[in-house]
Amino acid sequence: MMNNTTIEKTYALAKEQYAAWGVDTEAALASLRQVPISIQCWQGDDVGGFENPEAGLSGGILATGNYPGRARTADELRSDAVKALSLIPGRHRFSIHAIYLEPGPKRVERDQIETKHFSRWIDWAAELGIGLDFNSTFFSHAKAADGFTLCHRDEGIRKFWIDHGIACRKIGADIGRRLNNPCIHNIWIPDGMKDLTVDRKGPRQRLIQSLDEIMAAPVDRKLNRDSVECKLFGIGSETYVPGSHEFYLGYAVKNKMLLTLDAGHFHPTETLTDKISACLGFVDELLLHVSRGVRWDSDHVVILSDDLKAIAEELVRGDYLDRVHVGLDFFDASINRLAAWTIGVRAMLKALLAALLEPTPRLRAAEDAGDYTARLAMLEEIKTLPLGAVWDHYCRTMDVPVGMGWMDEVKQYESDVLVKRR
Repeated sequence: MMNNTTIEKTYALAKEQYAAWGVDTEAALASLRQVPISIQCWQGDDVGGFENPEAGLSGGILATGNYPGRARTADELRSDAVKALSLIPGRHRFSIHAIYLEPGPKRVERDQIETKHFSRWIDWAAELGIGLDFNSTFFSHAKAADGFTLCHRDEGIRKFWIDHGIACRKIGADIGRRLNNPCIHNIWIPDGMKDLTVDRKGPRQRLIQSLDEIMAAPVDRKLNRDSVECKLFGIGSETYVPGSHEFYLGYAVKNKMLLTLDAGHFHPTETLTDKISACLGFVDELLLHVSRGVRWDSDHVVILSDDLKAIAEELVRGDYLDRVHVGLDFFDASINRLAAWTIGVRAMLKALLAALLEPTPRLRAAEDAGDYTARLAMLEEIKTLPLGAVWDHYCRTMDVPVGMGWMDEVKQYESDVLVKRR
């Protein structure tokens, strides 16, 4: 493990190397400090929530693995999140699903949830000085058992889910008001068909009607920002998903909403990167759910992959950081859950740092001049610039562990806390 003197000596050399490319490392770090990552609560407990802890997952969602230490209560989940936040540089956000309510002794149905059921989450976020984001939960429920919610043929079931969406928007606005920090409320539904589908029009017409009813409820957009999330397919909806990319892009444009793009919700050969600038030509803001797809599974722990770096590069090159909200979406029950959080968020921040350290003006000048040879040569050369030295300096100055030092703390927490959960 490097000591502080070595870290700073190495950083000084890296700073010189980047300066030779016209890059100010201090300016890049200052920009990185301003980017909050919305960290998903569901990594900490395998998407179980606290509505009915004994219920299993359904609706195209599956968490695999049985690593010890899953959070069983909201207090345990908050404790785990605080520990993870202490290992990640910067000030970030936390994203919770509606099923992470704390209802008290009596079960509360989803169409009846209120802000009071999330008051401890709001108090916790206020104490930490972080923002909260919110997600309606349209899965793992008896009224979604046949694979349809807002698209359901049954008006009663559809109304149940519409009322749930209305309640969630109101909760989002209350969160934004109490934290003095706008809440982003995300809508994703599992609706779809497993096999050959005859009527593709009907469910989409019902989805438009349902969304219109949800959005008709008066909510201050300065407090709550609504976003709709598309998906190519899910488990049990391999053939047809009403809430496709084209559908939600059109709905978001028409209704001046945010559009959620999930890195794992498209064809395996399709990347998120090109969609960012394409969509931002028509919507004001995007919400990203950054995940890592592996074949059919869209929710692996984020790592510093080429795909992740490409997303970060597009955000920086397009000057989109003030129009794109970066959140993560993965859940892995096969490894230490705190480590998954820490690996994923740190990887996202490293990707953003690498993009902020890119000599973009020089690359763009070569491209504008038609010198594609120089562009390609520079893109290859900058791959070996000392990003790690700048990252280590950033972690040290932000008072979080450098290098693998964070893993020692995770192992200690596991020994002291996680293994005692049964």
